[in-house]
Amino acid sequence: MFDFPTAVHKAEYNIVKKPVGKKSGKPIEPAHKLEISLEGDSFTKEKYGIFLNYQLQIHHDPASRWGESAFKRFLCSGLDRKVLKISGNTLKLGSYHQCYRIDGKLVAVGVLDLLPHAVSSVYLFYDPEYQHWDWGKISALQEIALAVEARYEYYYMGYYIHSCIKMRYKASFSPTHFLDPESLDWNLFDDNYRKQLDQRQYVSPSRDRETAPAAADSDDEDAEIPEGSLFDYNIPGVLTKEEVEKLDLDHWRLVVRDTLIELEDLRGWEDWKVDDPGSIKGIAAEVIAATGPKLLNNSALVLF
Repeated sequence: MFDFPTAVHKAEYNIVKKPVGKKSGKPIEPAHKLEISLEGDSFTKEKYGIFLNYQLQIHHDPASRWGESAFKRFLCSGLDRKVLKISGNTLKLGSYHQCYRIDGKLVAVGVLDLLPHAVSSVYLFYDPEYQHWDWGKISALQEIALAVEARYEYYYMGYYIHSCIKMRYKASFSPTHFLDPESLDWNLFDDNYRKQLDQRQYVSPSRDRETAPAAADSDDEDAEIPEGSLFDYNIPGVLTKEEVEKLDLDHWRLVVRDTLIELEDLRGWEDWKVDDPGSIKGIAAEVIAATGPKLLNNSALVLF
């Protein structure tokens, strides 16, 4: 019978099979050691070094953006850690770092919030030298195994933006449920849901259910408002796409987990377009286009 956690941990050094050598009579050591540990979200120079290289080489940020204090605020000052007994299960709660080491060298860190009912994936960074590894899937499998073994009820993979290629791996896990942005109900992500996201930039199953009967019974002949970006409609008083592209959206602040970061810190930010209303860059661009550029200097964006 297939056991998921056993399969996930199979390659880890403390579990991997070590055949006995015929001549030596001793276990043969593997060529490399993969070790994974769950640690508190405390700051270390080693973690910071990996994070800084990740931001510089993967996201092309300037070094001045990520001093040690910024790293500590962003990923080393999360929820208080404690251990509680919930429904007969002893659970770790709070913010943790899942550390991945190869031959004793730290190569990746998954930032997790362990909640009473779920393991929540917050952020992932890795040594650019190992970027050819599929860290999104590797970390997700390990985190799912953690949820199963410790008997957390759910696993949260975080935000999903269908137009962002780097996030597509999240939709490859099944069964997966997506949170309806309007009703806050969970809906199974199936082929039909995927098709809707392929065709439309915004999908709310609850809204679709509510509006479908009304559209069928209505005698009104009003034309349906076409989907698209705000910039497609040439609305008087609204900034054009070209005007918004000249503004410094990169450094507009965003509230994430009670911490202020800048929009350019988001994974995928540089790949998104201002006229894509399904992306965070598109949402931010439309807000500024409608309200004016002064907002950039005196506010922070809250999306959820």
